[in-house]
Amino acid sequence: MMTVGSGNDDGDFERRLLEARTKQGLDPKPVARAAGGSGSSLMAVGVRAGVEMVSGLGVGVAIGWALDRWLHTSPMFLALFVLMGGAAGVANVWRMLSPRSPRERPQGKGEPGEGQPSEGQPDEGRAGKGQPGKG
Repeated sequence: MMTVGSGNDDGDFERRLLEARTKQGLDPKPVARAAGGSGSSLMAVGVRAGVEMVSGLGVGVAIGWALDRWLHTSPMFLALFVLMGGAAGVANVWRMLSPRSPRERPQGKGEPGEGQPSEGQPDEGRAGKGQPGKG
């Protein structure tokens, strides 16, 4: 006879409950969200864009200043690398905010609702099933 409230069964019950809820689609699977994706907050995207710009300029200034100091050229490399660092910062922000093309997305089953049915839903779109005028 099994006793109610035994400590060892609680973890097993929670695991089985989680598996059952996930299998039935009651608990959505956690999705890792990339920065700049649809799940990111606007403040996080803005802060990241600012950091990308400032870091690009900072690296450009540091390299330009170091080269000017080493080669005894006054503002020549500093001006060049400030422009290059700014361009790199803008390019990083552009790449972060631009939508990803389908070939850059990871290959896999995809998310339900993205053209593929979930495990519990019938696949009505294939082989003409469920479509008017076919089958």
